[in-house]
Amino acid sequence: MEIKIQALRFDATEKLQEFITKKVEKLAKSYEDIQKVEVQLKVVKPQTAMNKTASLTAVVPGGTQFVEKTCDTFEEAIDLCVDALKVKVTKLKEKSRNY
Repeated sequence: MEIKIQALRFDATEKLQEFITKKVEKLAKSYEDIQKVEVQLKVVKPQTAMNKTASLTAVVPGGTQFVEKTCDTFEEAIDLCVDALKVKVTKLKEKSRNY
């Protein structure tokens, strides 16, 4: 599984990149056929709370799955995105198994 991390208009720290990589790699336990995961991080309106947005796009056989969450921290947003994406790919796996 290939993981691509993009930080828009800021530089992500190595610690944040390692955290993202560790969390995203856990998706492989739910669905082995994930080919690529793209992570986009951006800060929306720097002066406000709940301004960190993370979006995950997973390329899987049969299409792509997209999730986006906005939270106070990137870590929290990544956690929520990974959980939501895990649910989506599990449903996709069940559908493909039924055919």
